[in-house]
Amino acid sequence: MLIAFTAVLLGLILLVWSADRFIDGAAATAKYAGMPPLLIGMVIIGFGTSAPELFISALAASQGNPGLALGNGYGSNIANIGLILGLTALLSPIVVHKSVLRKELPILAGITLLSGLLLLNGQISRVDAGIMLLVFALIMGWSIYEGLKGRSDPLIGTADAEATDTAQMTLKQAVIWLVVGLILLIISSRALVWGAVEIATSLGVSDLIIGLTVVAIGTSLPELASAFASIRKGEHDLALGNVIGSNLFNTLAVIGLAGMIHPLQVESELLWRDWPVMAALTLALFVMGYGFRGRLGRINRFEGALLLSVFIGYTGYLLYSLTSAASLG
Repeated sequence: MLIAFTAVLLGLILLVWSADRFIDGAAATAKYAGMPPLLIGMVIIGFGTSAPELFISALAASQGNPGLALGNGYGSNIANIGLILGLTALLSPIVVHKSVLRKELPILAGITLLSGLLLLNGQISRVDAGIMLLVFALIMGWSIYEGLKGRSDPLIGTADAEATDTAQMTLKQAVIWLVVGLILLIISSRALVWGAVEIATSLGVSDLIIGLTVVAIGTSLPELASAFASIRKGEHDLALGNVIGSNLFNTLAVIGLAGMIHPLQVESELLWRDWPVMAALTLALFVMGYGFRGRLGRINRFEGALLLSVFIGYTGYLLYSLTSAASLG
């Protein structure tokens, strides 16, 4: 058990660090290849920031651990809204742009509903996964088209800003970090998946619980770091754009790729416990984002505390399930 916990802890640390190196190397390499900053931000950095979730879920699916793959994807979404946005708003209220309420949040709500419908038959088949990946491709294509047409979009602005902030490095350094980051992502993902499965087996619980807690929170650390960086820069609304983009990616691309690699069996708890929490938190963003009584639409400190409380209560319940299983074992 101790070796498994060590593998998970070191795997998470290495996973987050290698994802950051991979993003820097990939973005710099794309710049040398003449790729526009917009595409670097949306495609390279957009994929890179969700690389931990992508690698973990893909590897878990390939090794026959669907609970870990699904728990990682949906658990990261819950952590993004409850933990990251909750903490961010608690520290500094988040302004919600009208365009986010008109476009991004409705899209996120729509794909959340779509994911629930696809879960109803008890599995994510390759057909279901194909639908997810197709919808993701359409959304990405539309977003890139909007950006190239020069239309204002907070999500595009976030991606573009991150692309231009990438540290300067030589082409040789960029390629080295790209390759090294990719290799370490694979190694750390394997260590983390092995450790998570070992812990679940030792405690006698589903790997879904491990995916929803330790793994999901760990793979959300890049988004948390990005949110805190936004606060330091005084750009609090960027945290919301990062979370919406990450949740879109997790719901469609991460789960979609995992399901395409190997069909995923869905545990009943995911339907009645975890998906409703994710859907409720997504709906809460709508309610909090709309301005009432003439006030500017924003997520204030009280609402941030509410989001954080929901996350703490939900995670506490999951951890209680873990400890109960361990005591019975």
